Parts: sequence; C-alpha cells; structure tokens
Amino acid sequence: MSADGLFLGTDRGDAAYRAAMEQATDAVLCAVAAREEPYSGASPDALAEYLDDPVVPEEGRGLEATLDEVAERVLAHSVDPSNPRCGAHLQCPPMVPGLAAEVLLSATNQSLDSFDQAPAATLLEERVVGALCDLFGLPAGADGVFTSGGTQSNFQALLLARDQYCARQFDRDVQAEGLPPEADSLRLLCSAEAHFTTNQSAHHLGLGEDAVVTVPADGDRRMDPGALEATLAALRKRGAVPFALVGTAGTTDFGSIDPLGALADAAAEHGLWFHVDAAYGGALAVSDEYGDLLAGIERADSVAVDFHKLFYQPISCGALLVRDGDEFRWMARNAAYLNPEAHDDRGVPNLVSKSVQTTRRFDALKPYVAFRALGRSGMAALVERTLELADEAASLLESADDFELLGEPTLNAVVFRYRPCEGMTDEAASRLNADVRRELLADGRAVVARTEVDDATCLKLTLLNPTATLKDVGAILEAVRECGSAVADPGEVIA
Repeated sequence: MSADGLFLGTDRGDAAYRAAMEQATDAVLCAVAAREEPYSGASPDALAEYLDDPVVPEEGRGLEATLDEVAERVLAHSVDPSNPRCGAHLQCPPMVPGLAAEVLLSATNQSLDSFDQAPAATLLEERVVGALCDLFGLPAGADGVFTSGGTQSNFQALLLARDQYCARQFDRDVQAEGLPPEADSLRLLCSAEAHFTTNQSAHHLGLGEDAVVTVPADGDRRMDPGALEATLAALRKRGAVPFALVGTAGTTDFGSIDPLGALADAAAEHGLWFHVDAAYGGALAVSDEYGDLLAGIERADSVAVDFHKLFYQPISCGALLVRDGDEFRWMARNAAYLNPEAHDDRGVPNLVSKSVQTTRRFDALKPYVAFRALGRSGMAALVERTLELADEAASLLESADDFELLGEPTLNAVVFRYRPCEGMTDEAASRLNADVRRELLADGRAVVARTEVDDATCLKLTLLNPTATLKDVGAILEAVRECGSAVADPGEVIA
C-alpha cells in the first residue's frame, strides 16, 4: 500500500479514509451492536489462540483484510457496554455525539501542548473548562484542564495541594528542591470508602501510602464529620501535619456522596486543601432533581470529574477543576519550543503548563459536542433515568426471597447478594456469588461485577445505560438464578 493511500490530503488517501471508516462502522454494528449477548463468553485461553498471529508480519495483509480480522477476532469478543445486560463497572455506553466527536478529534490529531498545534482546540478547551467551573459553582478565577480521567485528576489535585502547603508552611519549592525534611509528617485524609487513587497518589507524590489516613464512614457509607474531627485531633496530638482532605461524590461500590458542606467547613477550619473526587457523581450537576446531592462542591479547592462515566463519552475523558487558577503555578514549567517565557505572541494560551501530560488529546471536543447537541436538560434526562432504574432495581431485589439488597442506591450502583435459602452460611454464600459471577461471564448472557462488603463476596449492578429497563434488570437476575442453580454445591444449600 503506497504512502499516498495511507494519509489524508491526497485523492487516494481521502478515498481510503472513507472506505476504512465505512468498514469500521459496519464492523462495530455487525460484530458488537447486533450481538444479543453483552459478551461472547470466550475464555482467556481461547482469546490468546484467536490472537496468535504475528503482530508485525514481514508483509502486510492490507487494511481491508486487517479490519475484517479485527472485527472477527477482537470486536466479536469485546464486552459491549451498550448492551442493557452489561452492568458491571463504571464503563458507560458511549453516546453517538461523543463517537462522532472521537472521529473528528482523531482524524485532525490536535495536540494540546502548544497553541500552534491546536489553535481552535486550545480555545475550545478553555471555553469548556469555563462552562464546567460555572456548572459546579466555582468562583471567578477558577480554571481547569482536561485529563485522562479520575486517576490523573486526583493525582494532580493532590500534587498542587502538597506543593502549595510545602511552600506556605515550610518555605520549600518542591518543584525545584524536592520534598522538605518535614514531609514525613504530612498526612492527607479521605473516607474509608474512597477510591484507591488517593493511596496511589500518595505513593506517586513520594509521601507513601502510610500518609493516607482513612476516616470512618457512617451507616450510609459517607465520611462521618464527627469522626473526621476526632481523627484530625488525634493526628495533631501525634505531631502529624494534615494538609489535604478528599471528599468523595460517588463511591465506586455504593455511589455514596460524602457530606461535602460539612467537609468544606472542616477543611476551612483546619487549613486543609479540600479536593472532591466527583469522577462518578459529578454528572448530577446537570440535574435539577438530583443536583442538591452535590451541595458543598462549590466550596472545593479542586474537583475531579469524568466524562466517560455518567456523561456517556468514549474513554478517555476527564477534567480537573481548580478553585483558584493561580494554583497551577506550582507545576508550571516552560520549554522554548512549546511555551517560552518571553515571546512575541502575547496572549497566546499555552495549556501545557497546567497538565502533567505533554502531548494531549483534544478530548474536550467530546463533551462539547454532547452538550451542544443535547443541552443541559437532555443530559440530565439520561442521568436521571439511570438513577430511577437503580431505585426500581432495588425494589425488585427487596421483594425477592433469594436476593439480599445491601444498601439503598444513592446513584445507580446496586449491591446485592444471591442467597437462595435463609439457612445458607455467609461463607457458602460468598463462594456461590463468586462462582455465579465467573459463570455469568463465561456464559456471556450478562456482565455483573463482584465486590466485597464486610468481608463477604457480593454482586453489583452499575446501571449506567439509559436505554436499560427493569425488564433487563430482571433478565440479569434470572441469569444469576440459573447460573446459581448450575454451580451451587447441594451440600451447602439448606432449604
């Protein structure tokens, strides 16, 4: 295949692009969207066999044959998050506006590390960031940057928090001089239910995971403000130095939202950077009905929000918002070939100073297209439908004799156990639920998640799909029953 047939800008390249995009679209629709089951059920060994051909053959097979092969060997054995019986993880069905935007940004290949690589993209990202700051009620002067998702957003927020604190309290420029001797005393706090990326960030920031202090949660799995005060008092008594507080707006398992207003009060009183991990629940900000659940988020020093969850955008797409945009100075740097300190192009925005990435995709286009196409009310309707479905699913589970609902849903995550009879021991029920989840994936009829609650193995539905219905939930539960009957040990099932 000659070079002029591989790149846009030539007659042959443009024609090849049209043909390839059409073939790729047909492959997705035929190999994935038209499939009845959310997964083929292929085992790891089977998948390894399907993909055993050389990755770099001596001679190429051509694009058409390669795309056919990918459709047959990869797409046909991919989990379909758009299938209403796919409800395991925070893996959303991507909406069509986002998929269209993905085509546009991939083909134009804009890189957000300098204005001259992405002029319109740079300004559009700034516009989207500004709209997001308004959406979350952040004040004038707030700023932000697009990220790969919650992991990067949480890390970067705590990086800014650490460096700001070290400069203010220890007169230490961490970027230039490294961590101060007092760094061993630094602590950051989060709920016992918070996402693991708080610990991961502490590791990557050179503080170590032992610097993370978890605060007990209440009966609704939200950080307990009273326990927070007691924890802060105990830390100070031991000579530890807390510098940041992480609130969670949507825990992974139960969707719980910490009392953000009370946490903001505590952060202000104790001089802590208040970060809110709203990667899951941030989409509630578009909803008049559920937006109050985020009350207090407007007081955060930083907010992590993901668009590849409840905003229904293709992976990856997230943002970090910062209450005071000047805080980005703690990580800013200049490179002569990207954003020189002294140049003639006054007023040219250079976003590379706000990111831990250099080359960075134009992911802001995806939520922009979605927001413009659907509007706030259209996005809200999608989010609200999934929360309503979760409530309906919880009622269905509560009414069933062979299921245990483990908590009322806050968002659209529903945690439950399959227990076919009251006399089954907790240990036996844990084994059965683990076996059921494994069997379901191998069967391919439904994809559900496994999690641990109070040392017991449970199942979880994360109902992100606005097209799913209670009938689909019922079909998943029936599949759980059928798999449970097939794998249950008769000696452990006591009638």
